[in-house]
Amino acid sequence: MTTQKNFLWPNGSRVAVSVVVNIEEASEMSVARGDKRPDPVDELGVVIKAPVRNYGNESNYLYGLQVGADRVFGLIDRYQIPTTVTAAAQSLEACPDLAQRLGQSHHDVAAHGYRWIHQFHMDEQQEREFIAKATASITQTTGVKPKGWLSRYMHTAKTHEILVEQGYLYHMDNYSSEHPFRQRYPKGDIVVVPYALDTNDMKMWIDPAYTPDQWAKYVCDSLDWMLEEEEQPALLLSIGVHLRIVGRPGRMAAFRRILDHIMTKKNMVWCATRHDIAHAWSTAHL
Repeated sequence: MTTQKNFLWPNGSRVAVSVVVNIEEASEMSVARGDKRPDPVDELGVVIKAPVRNYGNESNYLYGLQVGADRVFGLIDRYQIPTTVTAAAQSLEACPDLAQRLGQSHHDVAAHGYRWIHQFHMDEQQEREFIAKATASITQTTGVKPKGWLSRYMHTAKTHEILVEQGYLYHMDNYSSEHPFRQRYPKGDIVVVPYALDTNDMKMWIDPAYTPDQWAKYVCDSLDWMLEEEEQPALLLSIGVHLRIVGRPGRMAAFRRILDHIMTKKNMVWCATRHDIAHAWSTAHL
């Protein structure tokens, strides 16, 4: 895992800022979709293990598609920030207008599974079909074949080898670095563009004491620190958000403060999609 000491991002930038919008709504676990239990990821932390519908949480997820999407993409587009959208394919099937909007935009649409479910329990053939189904679906709804992948945290030892076989350029299933790196497999290579959990808005769902102001300050402090580390070339700052989480008004205000802060550093950072980051890095590290 090495980065050339003299390598900088385009325009001589030392930090690439990658905003990632996760679209998971309408593809989470639900008894209505044949699952044995509802999804345990809930803003109130309500975990139901019985095979009953959690109507409240289902509506919380729908908020992301019905309200959050327009807010989040409206703000991002106002700032003209190229963004990677990691979409569970079934979510875009449920919201074809959003899928078409993304396919016609400057954003990079990556795959976040066919559904927003774990794949670590799948055998190799099941996982191969899961990835192929996600790829085909997103290609159909957006008109663009995804080149990037993000698992729902846990994956198998075969996941990334399968991605290589199915033509993926990069994946985000790694938290070990702030630099991209390459993984090699018998049938080819894939670029790892590491993700980050500490700067992710999901923490406001899993820890109710974590406020939007704290999140905004943490992300801005992260960027400032990276810019001070002149000896570190080509750093990557990931900012992960979710339509149902950051799309709420009070969190949108915090998100706007983050984007405002990024704009004050626009001469020092490169705002880019994961696809562009993977391409720039791999081209320089042939």
